[in-house]
Amino acid sequence: MAKGRVSIVVERCKACGFCVEFCPTKVLALSSAFNSKGYHPPHVVHPEKCSGCDLCGMYCPDFAIYGTKVKTVGAQEVDDES
Repeated sequence: MAKGRVSIVVERCKACGFCVEFCPTKVLALSSAFNSKGYHPPHVVHPEKCSGCDLCGMYCPDFAIYGTKVKTVGAQEVDDES
């Protein structure tokens, strides 16, 4: 079960690859698809490994990605706002 969730703003991305390189759990990979600017944005390849640490967001120079922690309440995931 994932402890975090990655959100990507595809149109802001310029495919620098920092998020992919610095993700400690290797959740991300650069996509083969293009955004409207012609760049290959990241996509989530292993969502179950995300810890919600937000290192992807801290390294992103374009604020195109961020990680959030989620907690499980019963069988339902809830964003952790703490």
